[in-house]
Amino acid sequence: MATPIVSRTRPSPPAGRRERHPAIRTRRQLPASPWLFAAPGLLVTAVFVLYPFVSTVINAFTDRRTLMPGRFVGLANFRELLHDDMFWIGLRNSALYVLGVVPALVILPLLLAMLVRKTIPGITFFRSAFYTPVVASVVVVGLIWVWLLDERGLVNALLEAVGAGKVGFLSDQWLLLLSAMAVTVWRGLGYYMIIYMAALANVPRELHEAAAVDGAGPVRRFFTVTVPALRSTMVLVAALAAVSSFKVFSEVYLMAGPAGGPAGEDTTLVMLVQRTGTGLTGRVGYASAISLVVFVVTVLLMLLVLRADRKEDA
Repeated sequence: MATPIVSRTRPSPPAGRRERHPAIRTRRQLPASPWLFAAPGLLVTAVFVLYPFVSTVINAFTDRRTLMPGRFVGLANFRELLHDDMFWIGLRNSALYVLGVVPALVILPLLLAMLVRKTIPGITFFRSAFYTPVVASVVVVGLIWVWLLDERGLVNALLEAVGAGKVGFLSDQWLLLLSAMAVTVWRGLGYYMIIYMAALANVPRELHEAAAVDGAGPVRRFFTVTVPALRSTMVLVAALAAVSSFKVFSEVYLMAGPAGGPAGEDTTLVMLVQRTGTGLTGRVGYASAISLVVFVVTVLLMLLVLRADRKEDA
């Protein structure tokens, strides 16, 4: 008697339902999964940004020193700032630094970006050369400029060779500050040039062609087409340059020395924070108060730049 053949085929799934392979298993995403991925970054931010900021705000209202716990003194540190001549010298120099550096870093990188966008032989080399100071160490850059501008440096040697006298770039109060500004502008040209190059790539070519048809020359097209199209980018560059120049430290410190130039007249606010709050007898509370003032001023600078941009939009 023949054995009946039993079909082992699985029944077809109901209509509208897709059959899944047995090896495929779907897992439900845990609600905390995104936080697990963000946890390392949040931890680094909390340890190296949030905690120092909160600690600085708390210390600004105490008389804490490097090796001594502080006690709450209220606004005593801020009242002392009003009568501290070095604080006003640092505030003056930091404000002058903003006024001298920001316009140059808004205009010069734009002109440089328009120049290096041209497709001419060897332009890639110049793009790399202009960006090299950005990636170079600020200490190395500062020392190079110190050697160039020293009384026995290359610049003064060339001036003597042509019959001119030596110039005290690093010994005169104002020349030293201007020299530090020049170094800051030189280092920032390549960085902001890249930002402008990205923005220039988004400017429609049709606008330039239409302006050229109307008889506008290169200069007129620059002011009527390029500048209005890049206004938001120029505001961004101005805000970044204002904040970084107000908090300048390395360039002035390397060129003026720890003392801040002749009689400390070239000291900036950040240099004053470093000088006051470090060492075995450092006044951490007073330095924290100065740091809090620097933070408030930088926020106000950004708000002023954004407010000026909104007024132009209106």
